[in-house]
Amino acid sequence: DSEAPITMYVNSPGGHVYPGLAIYDTMQMVPNPISTVAVGATASFGTILLTAGSKGQRYALPHATIHIHQPLGGASGQASDIEIQAREILRLKERLNIILSKHTGQDLETIERDTNRDFYLDAKSAAEYGLVDQVLEPPKKNE
Repeated sequence: DSEAPITMYVNSPGGHVYPGLAIYDTMQMVPNPISTVAVGATASFGTILLTAGSKGQRYALPHATIHIHQPLGGASGQASDIEIQAREILRLKERLNIILSKHTGQDLETIERDTNRDFYLDAKSAAEYGLVDQVLEPPKKNE
């Protein structure tokens, strides 16, 4: 059903960029509305997936922690191999910064500055930054 809503609960330390981009691209291609919810902590590519949900349907639980940073990597081998790997990680860094800018509304310079080192946000700050749209609050219980 191409109209049935999809909900993704994200509690992820991140992971490898290429498989993450495959999930991201799929999220962007399907016509279904996709709600994303940060539970626990989202970091690295987990945060990319969180913020890639449908606008207006990206949520965080009140005590969630959201983390962004530049891609991590390492290189070894001959100098020419290290150069090739360095170019690729810089290409991925640029691509991920563009994705974050697109989904948060932050300008690219802000994203570049904030992802230069580990950048942690609580749920409220993540909403103010544009990574999520709303912090979910627990329902009032009759006592």
